[in-house]
Amino acid sequence: MISIWEKETFFAPQDVVIVGSGFVGLWSAYHIMKKHPRARVTILDRGLIPTGASTRNAGFACFGSLSELVADAAAMGTDKMLSILEMRFKGLERIQKVFPKKEIDFELCGGYELYDANANAGLLADQMAYINALIKPITRLKKTFQPDDSAIRRFGFGGTRFIVRNNLEGALHSGKLVRALLRLVQSMGAQVLTGIGVTGFDTVNGRIELQLDKAIALTASSILLCTNAFTKELAPELDIVPARGQVLLTSPVAGLPVTGTFHAEEGYYYFRNLGSRILLGGARHKAFASEETMDMSTSETIQAHLQAYLDEVILPGYRGMYTIDHRWSGIMAMGSEKSPIVRELSPGVYCAVRMSGMGVALAPVVSREIARSLL
Repeated sequence: MISIWEKETFFAPQDVVIVGSGFVGLWSAYHIMKKHPRARVTILDRGLIPTGASTRNAGFACFGSLSELVADAAAMGTDKMLSILEMRFKGLERIQKVFPKKEIDFELCGGYELYDANANAGLLADQMAYINALIKPITRLKKTFQPDDSAIRRFGFGGTRFIVRNNLEGALHSGKLVRALLRLVQSMGAQVLTGIGVTGFDTVNGRIELQLDKAIALTASSILLCTNAFTKELAPELDIVPARGQVLLTSPVAGLPVTGTFHAEEGYYYFRNLGSRILLGGARHKAFASEETMDMSTSETIQAHLQAYLDEVILPGYRGMYTIDHRWSGIMAMGSEKSPIVRELSPGVYCAVRMSGMGVALAPVVSREIARSLL
């Protein structure tokens, strides 16, 4: 049993309970508290820290690569592609306005996309011209994407025919960003309780009663589900498919020439330098079905593809000069389309989920949208 002191403070009736303390949950708390400083807001997370994707990604600022935007426009239509790109662009601007770059290791270092021997020079030039013209009203740049084939030799890449540079891509430290958000929302008055899982909820007399995996009671006027792929456990009707993203990190590489952020194959390979180490993730497209899982372990199949790409493309001249020091995975939320699901599910129950691997950039924007609806 809890004490009267706990009942009247930590577990007192709330205005909003946010389920999930990842990027979307924390940014939502920020926007709610900014608009309603006296609101009673509690964030719940069943882990000690958010362990879905927010602290398990590759630390990209997620603007997007050329081939990814071309593929998105073909798959979902130009308007939806531009809408998502604009959200990403504005989200990255918001991050830089709220947090000092040094606090979260944010660096607008520029990005590069690698194209292999199968790429067609004429088609690539047409795609650059087309996408640059489309996104100019968003980026305010005449040429967001530009050819930079001289970088192939400078970086020492193998199996690469063309490189396209994007000046709007960046990198950051995901753990430091989550920690900074936690400190910020707590300083604004939001309460964060970890190690408490939500197993369900009911509406009783106009209030939401949360069912928790601990022997405590908690009610709220509204609840906001921000558990991304794991939201299917609470709202199985949502169009959400889990997608495991796997990552590896090398030991320090002496004389490493690779600096910046890099993509290939419509963004399914992504890598960056972390000091003198290479952080590489992706290859999910090599085994889509097996990667639609909630299993947080890594798989031999995907790790083998990542290792081969590392050896043959990124560091072909450095074999035997490094080891793989760390491997991990995170669970993203995909669906039949890339657009986030941001809406009221039933009276008082809201969700902001399905970030499609772009939560770093999308969270500051989608959370502001849902916060306007909540109170």
